[in-house]
Amino acid sequence: MSADPIIRPSAVRPGARIAVVAPASGCARDEFDRGVAEIVRLGFEPVYTEAVFTRSVFTAGTPQVRAADFMRAWADPTVAALVAVRGGYGSVHLLPLLSMAEVRRTPKLFIGYSDTTSLLSWLTVQCGIPALHGPMLEGRLSLTAGGYDRASFMAMLQGARGFALTPDGIDVLAPGEATGPLFGGTLTQLVASLGTPYAFAPPPGSVLFLEDVNERPYRIDRMLTQLALAGVLARAQALVFGEMRGCDEPGGPITARATIAAATRDFGGPVLFGMPSGHTTGPCWTLPLGVTVRVETRSRPGLIVEDAAVV
Repeated sequence: MSADPIIRPSAVRPGARIAVVAPASGCARDEFDRGVAEIVRLGFEPVYTEAVFTRSVFTAGTPQVRAADFMRAWADPTVAALVAVRGGYGSVHLLPLLSMAEVRRTPKLFIGYSDTTSLLSWLTVQCGIPALHGPMLEGRLSLTAGGYDRASFMAMLQGARGFALTPDGIDVLAPGEATGPLFGGTLTQLVASLGTPYAFAPPPGSVLFLEDVNERPYRIDRMLTQLALAGVLARAQALVFGEMRGCDEPGGPITARATIAAATRDFGGPVLFGMPSGHTTGPCWTLPLGVTVRVETRSRPGLIVEDAAVV
């Protein structure tokens, strides 16, 4: 993480402008329109350019088009936050094309998950700017209440402290106490960054949030082993896993939960499983990356937000 202090963006107040960007893949226009309508219902003003409708083979336009649109929204003083259209593929293309100096000069909240973990990690670990692991347009904001948890989304946008991210269904794989800055995202993207100039390298004492979708148990074990061999897990004092939707062995007895429990049995700190953020079966909760959280493993397992992502 940057040696400089964390640079917190301003809170996203009612009426604020939220830029919709497409750093990875695009989505269908009807899905896009429903997501934009939900941003309006929440009391914000969505803004976007025609760049979000550009298409390449896998992505919403070339890396240059996507990076330019991202930086244009980021540099706009009237924009309070950026939210991704969807994940899919391609966010990593933007990293060499983004200006860290400009990003740090005009800090804003970025909201996304899945493939946009590449951006979340870069912003939080390397730039020192908090970001939100939360709902994008496709399949989340476009579904209104069924797609995302409105309470945690609004609380994180507006800087709630002491907010309890303690949804039902979280299992304690290993009890304990830990307080530290939260980093992470989709496991596949974090592992793919290793060995690059944008490698996921959270500071010592971190709380790591790791989630994924449709990865078989042996792949999860492989990725956790890679994070361990790279020294990433040794920097963490607590691990919080997502629901790992679709990650149980098809037609077999091996589950993602059991795989993670075995892979982390010697970890030495608290381990939680089932945090519904990212690729969830129900509403997606919003987590603040880059700021301090407290891990709760007793009466109501989950995370307590100790410090806000915004000011």
